[in-house]
Amino acid sequence: MKKLLVTFLMAAAAHAVVAAECPQFAPNGQFPVLSNAKMAPKTRLLCYTDFAVLHSGLTHGPLWSAEHLTRAHLDEAKEQVRTNKFFQDPSLPPGEGATLADYKRSGFDRGHMSPAGDRWNGEAMAQSFTLANVVPQDRENNQHLWAHVETAVRKIAKRYGEAYVMTGPLFAGQTLRTIGASHVFVPTQLFKVVYVPAAKMAFAVVVDNVSTNRYDVKTVHELEAMSGMRFPGIPESLKDQRIGGLKGV
Repeated sequence: MKKLLVTFLMAAAAHAVVAAECPQFAPNGQFPVLSNAKMAPKTRLLCYTDFAVLHSGLTHGPLWSAEHLTRAHLDEAKEQVRTNKFFQDPSLPPGEGATLADYKRSGFDRGHMSPAGDRWNGEAMAQSFTLANVVPQDRENNQHLWAHVETAVRKIAKRYGEAYVMTGPLFAGQTLRTIGASHVFVPTQLFKVVYVPAAKMAFAVVVDNVSTNRYDVKTVHELEAMSGMRFPGIPESLKDQRIGGLKGV
């Protein structure tokens, strides 16, 4: 049984195409752009069944994930069962990805960027547990505040029919913590950018990667300035919006 599961996961991971072949997950087909040149080396766009990831061979994790959430897919996602089977992505060159051993006894959760709770079929659910889609995340943060943020974003997508969501880590400061033999970078903060075309609404949420009940709502322009990324698929006219907060968070 275990051998069959490993074979299934490997087959699912094989669908991670290292190419720009999944523009459907980004608003207007435009993925985030790295404006900080130091982040660019060893980056690879990985396309999965219902999300995409820009993976970094320097941080050994994702720099961002991108999803197009729809009401229909989120209804289907409620019927899915979590696999909880994390695996090393075979589509990455040796030494660029994190390993299962890196996280063992690290004290950190393997925090999804594209959440398992958004996945709408079995293949996508299995793929979401690739280590290319996770970062070292504070356990309390992952299981409480961040989980509430994810739920609130799903509710927004269902209310308006669809939403584009881009999620990733932020690395602030001169000295960054790493875990494991691969030296996987530990984010200082996590962000989520949400664009809702039907509501002409765009905003960002930023959370410190610690046990906390606080989150900050930023404008997209503010997030661009602090992240070293640009989000060209979101209309410039919406990038200075600041919503009051997230219901249920």
